[in-house]
Parts: sequence; structure tokens; C-alpha cells
Amino acid sequence: MPEKFDLPMLLAELDRDEGRRLKPYLDTVGKTTIGVGRNLTDVGISDAECDAMLQLDVDRTAEWLDRNLAWWRQLDAVRQRVLLNMAFNLGAGLLTFTSMLAATQHGEYRRAADGMLASKWAVQVGARAQRLATMMKNGST
Repeated sequence: MPEKFDLPMLLAELDRDEGRRLKPYLDTVGKTTIGVGRNLTDVGISDAECDAMLQLDVDRTAEWLDRNLAWWRQLDAVRQRVLLNMAFNLGAGLLTFTSMLAATQHGEYRRAADGMLASKWAVQVGARAQRLATMMKNGST
């Protein structure tokens, strides 16, 4: 029976030969590529890979909220989701919502929802802003 290939050695060789790029780039034939030779143009990603990236991004967003709005963990689960959703979308831009964040921190949820809807962001994301503002105001989905 043939000997099994050495997976750790193969991974190291592919990493060396393909290179490791953590942001998308165009390869030598114009294909959008990422990581260690992943051809996004033709191969894309699987649902499992998409789910794994989403989970990592949510974890990173929660950690960002912990660093920047430590009080957010004191909110009920629905309002935590609102802030996570907004931070996921806006990144550090969430911090420009100073009045909305102050209202949220003080339990003034109707005022917070109004602040969300009175923003350029609300125009840009449409139904998402309406849905999140309702969740913020009512504490339910």
C-alpha cells in the first residue's frame, strides 16, 4: 500500500509556494484570490466557511463593543443584538451615534430608536434600520 503523504509538510509547501495573502488580490491570470491560493472567482467559499467567517466576525465585533462600549453587556439580549448588528455594519462609525448611544445607555429606548432613524445610515440601509429601531424601542423582535 502506498505511503500516505505528509499533510503538515504539504501545507507548509503550499504556504511557501502559493504565498499567504489575507486580503483579496488578483492572481497572475486575473482571478480574485485570497489566503493560500483560494480562487474566489471560480471556487468561492462553502456555506461552512461562510458560517465560520461570520462567527469570527461577530466575535470580533463583540470584542470591539467590549472595548468601546463596556456597558452594552448590561442591556437585554434584544438590544445587545441591535448594537452588535449596527457595529457589524458600521464598525467604528457606530461611535458617531453619540446621542443614540447615550439614550441607549440610560434606558431611553424610544429616543435611541428615533436617533437611529434620523441618520444617514437609516437612509442607506432602509428596512434594516426600521427593523433595528423597532427592536431598540420595544425590546422585542
